Amino acid sequence: MSKNQKNTSVTTYLMLAGGMALFGSATPLSKLVTKAFPVFIAGGVRVLLAFLVLLPFLKLSNIKNYKGRDHWLLLGIAILGVLGFTAFMLYGMKLVSGVTGSIVMSTTPAITAILSIIFFKDTVTWKKILALVLAIAGVLLLQLKGGKQGGNSSPLLGVVLIFAAVCCEAAYTLMGKALTRNYPPEEISGLSALIGVVCFIPLCIWQWPQLHFENIDVVNWLSLAAYGLITMGLGSVLWYKGITRAEGTVAASFMGVMPVSALLLSYVLLHEEFKWIHLGGFALVFCGVLLMISVHRQMAKKM
Repeated sequence: MSKNQKNTSVTTYLMLAGGMALFGSATPLSKLVTKAFPVFIAGGVRVLLAFLVLLPFLKLSNIKNYKGRDHWLLLGIAILGVLGFTAFMLYGMKLVSGVTGSIVMSTTPAITAILSIIFFKDTVTWKKILALVLAIAGVLLLQLKGGKQGGNSSPLLGVVLIFAAVCCEAAYTLMGKALTRNYPPEEISGLSALIGVVCFIPLCIWQWPQLHFENIDVVNWLSLAAYGLITMGLGSVLWYKGITRAEGTVAASFMGVMPVSALLLSYVLLHEEFKWIHLGGFALVFCGVLLMISVHRQMAKKM
């Protein structure tokens, strides 16, 4: 291997790890922004900022290239993966701790695999089923033994809402998989963000009276900026640039960075108390993530 090839490989690994780490940071950051901003206003600003980051990779004239089913897939990505995911995530994180939110979000690979089996008739394997069982067990362990979620009165409702966000993220992935066969992933992300901004506008107008600028401090503004520019914007750019340079087996291996990032940053950014029950629930879910990584590696080798 030449020196240039080695440098390129290191850069690619950093992009993949960085993208997944930034995706993981969305969970604790979403809890921070809901402390000061109404949900739809925070979500609208997030998507707008992400769109501005993705704009250099986007040619609006290319939208005419989308034909027939592609239009519906793009609309579905925007409504479910952008609007639905953001709203469910923000409302859910108002009710649970960052650690709980991180563990529920970590079930995304397993849920995506199961939905792919249901809707796309993917092959059922013991690894996929076991990954789902571990994911559910991890969340249930946290709910049955984890106690109160930071004084919130409806932690179970919060888990349900975040699980709905997980399903939206899974739908985003599966619909995006169908579109990326013919279109660049950065372009799809940019167009779906643009549609998402349009969808958020009437909801932002509706919640505008609930926005009180006197209650917003510098930390709140920085959290909102990071939530849009870094987690959705920069995270998408790094991840998609990385996967275009790496083999599928390599890219799949970095999926495990996201749940680790989400959990650790929940302790760092939210100053949440560590409990052994957190580690137990996370360990169950993360074992499921590792199983799904091995499934992705096997699939990539066959491609």
